[in-house]
Amino acid sequence: MKVGIVMGSKSDYPVVERTEKILAGFGVDYETRVISAHRTPSVAEEFASGAEADGIEVVIAVAGKAAHLAGVVAAYTPLPVIGLPVKSSTAGGLDSLLSVVQMPKGVPVATVAIDGAENAALLAVQILSLKYAELRGAMKTYKENMEREVIRADAEFRRNAGR
Repeated sequence: MKVGIVMGSKSDYPVVERTEKILAGFGVDYETRVISAHRTPSVAEEFASGAEADGIEVVIAVAGKAAHLAGVVAAYTPLPVIGLPVKSSTAGGLDSLLSVVQMPKGVPVATVAIDGAENAALLAVQILSLKYAELRGAMKTYKENMEREVIRADAEFRRNAGR
């Protein structure tokens, strides 16, 4: 099981690192590349067209501003593509979000929140869990642990708030 992560610029890496951490925690292999939809379109096409043959099963495309990378990748691959818009200096990332989410009919891209690195990774794990039962079990455990943590935090808050 392998996820391909492509980012439009190396400046996106602080967001991508959070994605990689989640994937690694689930034992999912990943390959991370810097590929620009605008500056290296032929490389983007080559990556997307060859992703399936390279063993990639889900692609996470990370980009800011015009953020066309996810759509370009989705145009060239039958694999599921998750768009991860990155906060930009122009419009706080709203420009990136709208670029990723507004895909034409026939070129779907699942989109997570601006800088939603963890959710991009978790969505990739959930997609992979359709094929890999061990990931489904790990995701159930992840959600149970998250629930326990919130319940623990609530109890601690109530205890410290004197209620």
